[in-house]
Amino acid sequence: MYDPVQLRTFLAVAQTLSFTQAARRLGIRQSTVSQHVRRLESEAGRQLFDRDTHRVDLTEDGEAMLGFARTILQANERAAAFFTGTRLRGRLRFGASEDFVLTRLPEILESFRREHPEVELELTVELSGALHRQLAAGRLDLVLAKRRTGDTHGELVWQDTLVWIGAPQLRIDPERPLPLIAFPPPGITRARALEVLEEHGRPWRFACTSASLSALVAAARAGLGVMAHTRGLIPPGLVPVPSRAGLPDLGDVDFVLLHGRRRDSAQEAAGALAAAILAGGDRLHRGPVVPSHPDPA
Repeated sequence: MYDPVQLRTFLAVAQTLSFTQAARRLGIRQSTVSQHVRRLESEAGRQLFDRDTHRVDLTEDGEAMLGFARTILQANERAAAFFTGTRLRGRLRFGASEDFVLTRLPEILESFRREHPEVELELTVELSGALHRQLAAGRLDLVLAKRRTGDTHGELVWQDTLVWIGAPQLRIDPERPLPLIAFPPPGITRARALEVLEEHGRPWRFACTSASLSALVAAARAGLGVMAHTRGLIPPGLVPVPSRAGLPDLGDVDFVLLHGRRRDSAQEAAGALAAAILAGGDRLHRGPVVPSHPDPA
């Protein structure tokens, strides 16, 4: 009933919220992306996106189509694998950023393992900077990590905004150095936070440093300080610091997939896992609405 090509295009637009970025990801023209979406909307008899010249948002029907699209595409892939007799094998070394520890990435990995039981999946959870280095050294086959907006390496999964977050009860004293909670080097969010604070002449000090996201979240919940974090992945119990606190904007960050250089069975397995992540990418960063900071900072 629904064309898999159109469904893949729909998912790309839904995850990037951009017809231009979806076209770049899929390697097709933007006019083709628009055509695929129009045809899918015509087939469904519903509008899937609210769009104008400035932004693209999913409608309620578009949100519903997300689940159906993933189910249909996964069923197609399972059927193709069954009837062609192809089964992925080999060892796949996959690296994921610490940011995904508290998301639904485990569900995607579980589904991948169920569909490809003969792939030996080896997971490494590290800081994005460390993952980039391991990939370049040939120690990983596929990486899901952050990159600075403006860089071009990797396949874009989605783009999000970096924000300052802290405990709801946190009070920031503008007369004292800002207490920072951060990953150690080479953390990308750490580097960005220090850059903007230096650019704006805002004094700071480290209140907590750890390579563990759980440790950083615990420190933030205890009110030790603020941390730079992706808006779409804010952990429970923490909230964005309000603009009246006077902290400088952190800008955006990209989440990307990067492939290693191996040319064996690992490459096929990496391609299959990358496709699963792209198909389910909205589940990695869509969550409950985060409440605003209730009190003055």
